[in-house]
Amino acid sequence: MKTKVLLLGIDGLVLTRALTSGRAPRLSALKERGYFTEFLMSSPTYSGPGWSTLLTGSTNEEHLVFDNRFMGHNLLRRPDLLSRAFYQDQSTTTFAAAGWPPLVDPTGPGPVIHQRREQQLAFQHRVIVRDGETHGYRSIDAEIADIGTFAISQHGPDVNFIYFCGADEAGHTYGTLGTEYIDAVGRIDNHLHRLENAIVKRVESLNEEWILVVTTDHGHLDEGGHGGDHEKEKASFVIAVGLGRENPAWPGNVQPHQLVSHILDERAK
Repeated sequence: MKTKVLLLGIDGLVLTRALTSGRAPRLSALKERGYFTEFLMSSPTYSGPGWSTLLTGSTNEEHLVFDNRFMGHNLLRRPDLLSRAFYQDQSTTTFAAAGWPPLVDPTGPGPVIHQRREQQLAFQHRVIVRDGETHGYRSIDAEIADIGTFAISQHGPDVNFIYFCGADEAGHTYGTLGTEYIDAVGRIDNHLHRLENAIVKRVESLNEEWILVVTTDHGHLDEGGHGGDHEKEKASFVIAVGLGRENPAWPGNVQPHQLVSHILDERAK
């Protein structure tokens, strides 16, 4: 049985603030029991290039995304984690859900996650698109959590990407030092808890093996904002926990563009 994967993307998460706030107990527990490393994202530290690197295993110079407009991108030639897993084994089922349209919406400037319409018609690939930019991420993240929890509980796709953006939204609006940012982190931690519980139930009832991987695309300045090359803006990390199996034994110096390959290696074991 191949390892199943949930890659959880938390946009704009300042890990030190989350861990010291007392509002992210699930994230803290995962960090303590799992694989953990920190790394620096490349500049410019925008979500477009950050998620393009983390999801496709490509550098900025390879995927050609340098901002959130995605102009001149090379994403069609840089398949994402879900697509690469399918191309390795065409029995693979995949699922993506996100509220930032460029990640998943074919009518937007991306998308980073390939649509793969043939696999969608064959019920092997499902993409959930929501618009947090219009409707706000507090409600959209909650909807994504509901949908993702249902998908994992009822269908257990082999490779999943689920994305939350409420922390980034709060960081831009209020900065990262106030209660608004920490409140957003607390809500996302609750979403994480639900997703983890859904995986644990499958592990216990179906004897499945999973890895839960958590990362972010950039940090924030204290006053809010990112895009430059300050260390606080470039700060990122990976937490990876085995559920029903051992933790990944990845090296301590994983770079952002190497994450996809390491995850696919776990699938191949």
